Amino acid sequence: MTFPQDPLAAVTHPDPYAYYANLVMRTPLYRDNELGAWVATGAQAVTAVLTNNLCRVRPATEPVPRALLGSPAADIFRHLVRMNDGEGHCPFKQAVSAALQSLDENQAAEQSGNWARLLSSEIENFVFHLPVYVMGSLIGVPQDMLRQTALWMSDFARCIAPASNPDRPDQIERGKAAAGYLMEMFRALLADKGAGAADGLLWALAREAKRLGREDANVIVANGIGFLFQPYEATAGLIGNTLLALAARPELREQVAADPCLLCDVILEVLRYDPPVQNTRRFLAEDGIVAGQEMNGGDMILVVLAAANRDPLANPDPDRFDIFRKDRKTFTFGAGAHACPGASLAITIAKAGVEQLLTSGVALERLVAPAAYRASANVRVPLLAPLSAMEGGAS
Repeated sequence: MTFPQDPLAAVTHPDPYAYYANLVMRTPLYRDNELGAWVATGAQAVTAVLTNNLCRVRPATEPVPRALLGSPAADIFRHLVRMNDGEGHCPFKQAVSAALQSLDENQAAEQSGNWARLLSSEIENFVFHLPVYVMGSLIGVPQDMLRQTALWMSDFARCIAPASNPDRPDQIERGKAAAGYLMEMFRALLADKGAGAADGLLWALAREAKRLGREDANVIVANGIGFLFQPYEATAGLIGNTLLALAARPELREQVAADPCLLCDVILEVLRYDPPVQNTRRFLAEDGIVAGQEMNGGDMILVVLAAANRDPLANPDPDRFDIFRKDRKTFTFGAGAHACPGASLAITIAKAGVEQLLTSGVALERLVAPAAYRASANVRVPLLAPLSAMEGGAS
């Protein structure tokens, strides 16, 4: 199998991991002139970039993508904590983290299981809709609006993804329109003083924001929408890649069938071995030294999290899929100030989704062939629908 052209093409390559291993061994940090970026692949370099204060999540000259300016999508984007540093990031990141921590784990698991059962008949949409239905329910979105919310999120996610194509104005415009509908709905939810709304995640975020003196409704609404956006593709990828891992390992399926508790261990190893989020980006705020390399203000660094996961310095024998791996180091949820606070929730949703598909009799043996992947520059999401029609007894 040939190597992908570059780390961006690797995201949707049938098997990019030999390529990543080669980069880790030969060039753990290098300049890619074709991409116009530095590329960090080794665990040490990735950690250094993610924890360096010079490295920001957006370029200083373009805090919001130009294609979004003047639209509701831009209004959401500019307020997301994941897209901000400094005052725009902290302390509001504390409010986001505290709101997520306030969730009852049993409630989250119950919602995940209930929606997994109800949505499993729609296999073509299952992996994308499940995280929206679960998070939407926890936020306080009315049940009769969940399907429409999932459709809006699909358009919005494609609109602001790194691979958004300026040559596809229809895609961008649909995303902008969806952003407007999402903002309208979330503003109404925030204005609802009813008991049900007050118990939701959006109001938990509003309470934490007030406690920290950050009561801007626009910021609360944007990050409430962020609760849907953050897990949308990533959790879909985690479900799909876990199914592929089980499809390729019949003995592991037997272990999980005998002891369903092992599924969490499988998911944790998938997050390292074949993660949904393959890379992220950082931009230098000014000239400086990052990971021992002199860089210039404005330089972009492509941080290849999936390659760092396979660095033998971080995880010995990295190409072995081992659900009992000791001292597993996983870079998939990031590190430093922008580490994702929703890791446990993503695992809960993915576990419920995979459990339900296994119970429903998804034909795992038909998934062993190389999957096609959703077009993306950073998220690895296998498109399983044509391969996974329900066939009883197949698992």
